[in-house]
Amino acid sequence: MNEFSPVAGGDAITIARVLANDHVADIVEALNREPRETASELLSEVTFERLVEIFDQPELDGASELVEALPHIKAGKLLAAMSVDRAADILRDLEEPARSELLGGLAPRLRVTLLAILGYPEGSAASIMTTEFVSVPSNWTVGRTLDYIRKVERTRETVYAIYIVEPQTQVLVRSTGLRRLITGEPDDLIMAVAQDRVPVTVSPLTDGEKVAQLISKYDLLAIPVVENGKILGIVTIDDIIDTMIEETTEDVHRFGGMEALDQPYMKMSFLTMIRKRGGWLCALFISEMLTANAMQSYEGELEKAVVLTLFIPLIMSSGGNSGSQATSLVIRALALREIGLSDWWRVALRELPTGLALGAVLGVVGVCRIALWQYLGLYDYGPHWPLIATTVGAALVGIVTFGSLSGSMLPFVLKRIGFDPASASAPFVATLVDVTGLVIYFSVALVILGGTLL
Repeated sequence: MNEFSPVAGGDAITIARVLANDHVADIVEALNREPRETASELLSEVTFERLVEIFDQPELDGASELVEALPHIKAGKLLAAMSVDRAADILRDLEEPARSELLGGLAPRLRVTLLAILGYPEGSAASIMTTEFVSVPSNWTVGRTLDYIRKVERTRETVYAIYIVEPQTQVLVRSTGLRRLITGEPDDLIMAVAQDRVPVTVSPLTDGEKVAQLISKYDLLAIPVVENGKILGIVTIDDIIDTMIEETTEDVHRFGGMEALDQPYMKMSFLTMIRKRGGWLCALFISEMLTANAMQSYEGELEKAVVLTLFIPLIMSSGGNSGSQATSLVIRALALREIGLSDWWRVALRELPTGLALGAVLGVVGVCRIALWQYLGLYDYGPHWPLIATTVGAALVGIVTFGSLSGSMLPFVLKRIGFDPASASAPFVATLVDVTGLVIYFSVALVILGGTLL
């Protein structure tokens, strides 16, 4: 990829040549590294056909802002020339009155189509579908269908999936791939080469994740969006991949204990970054204050056995780590539909012995560590060191078990009350287990060390 920039890249002719000859994906990547003003200047040097190719790429950052910076007439022509689904994405990100002004300049038929797509909830199948697909009547022949595909190929999102409809009602009856079509005889009816089964479809309000699962399950290139038997549009595999990347990015941000970012990291302003991260950090900090409260409740015990404080970081981190592990596994399993809400008890029965086993392993390691340090003279835990080792080992079993169990159940609770399971972030789980871990630790200490150190 040739680097281009008004500062480093030379004159307008050089820039125009680079923009015209480089791969569109490389151009988009380079534009994303430039400030908005610079990107707008560079795009002014591009031919209209190349401009359409660039804006048709979902990876282009700030596409709505770049469109808004174009002359009004040129922006309208650009939206009309783009794929319908991509044009809808750009319009959805535009603020009023810019959105209405651009829509008002479009052809009535295209405007109605875009308004229909924009009317569906974001993330639904209809909100990411394209109306540019190949559909033919069931009484056409293979030869006539191939002739039709040659004529409309440039105006369709994909020609690899052909949808067959009833001539009178326009109800979807079959679908076929281009491979089966070109291997058929020209005089064969298209219904003869299509597979004899009902096409896999989704409704307009189907969630994007469900659409992705169906495309993956049935190995489809596209899936039709159907309402009352009639096909409204199709969701192609590239569109659903882009959607899933966005949703996965949001989940990763939430799981990291922050609000999801809606801009690339390097383009996020300082104040926006503070706002996105500060709220969650404050909430987690307030939650962590409960840890101090828990320690204050056992202030007397700590004064009698200061040695117990040496193992507090060990206890807290082990419980938080086990909880975060369980949360990660369950959130991913829920996202992939490997488990559902009704499987909570199966997960609990699985995590309970797992937590006990993992806690026992860590407990043995903890006991061995205390014994080793005592015998090697690296630290003197006092005459009651075996009881201290037993306390740490037993506490680890209880804390890791509780962490695994609570960490695995939290996503179910959040999903049941209507929240995104990804909100059960690792820091949030760690905070929960930290507080309860201290209570478990000191409770075990009171039982085992009562009458000796306590």
